[in-house]
Amino acid sequence: MRLVLRVVATAIAVAVAALLVPGIVVAGPTPAAKALTLVVVAAVIGLVNGVVRPIVTTLTGCLVLLTLGLFLLVINALMLQLAAWVAQQLGFGFYVEGFWAALLGSIIISLVSGALSGVVGADRPQA
Repeated sequence: MRLVLRVVATAIAVAVAALLVPGIVVAGPTPAAKALTLVVVAAVIGLVNGVVRPIVTTLTGCLVLLTLGLFLLVINALMLQLAAWVAQQLGFGFYVEGFWAALLGSIIISLVSGALSGVVGADRPQA
């Protein structure tokens, strides 16, 4: 159940980022297709953050320490661009145009999905 809540929270966060950032586009012929794209993109973001991000963070650990963690913002932007590329390869219309759109979008997605996950209880430990 927590996984479903996290995916929904991330999908809403991606929709908010697409509304606020001009370089992020969720495309689809119908609203249902756009909603499916958002859910798939949320799942892809979760997979990328679960598999690729720890490897990249480990490999760039010295750079993260040197910049006092600010390089993590760059890593998040690159992970969003990678998620967009994977979604496009799967045939879904999710586009991130440029690094700056990815950077701003990753910040918005992190803040919104974190807030939503906290509100709906997706981050609480199970009893």
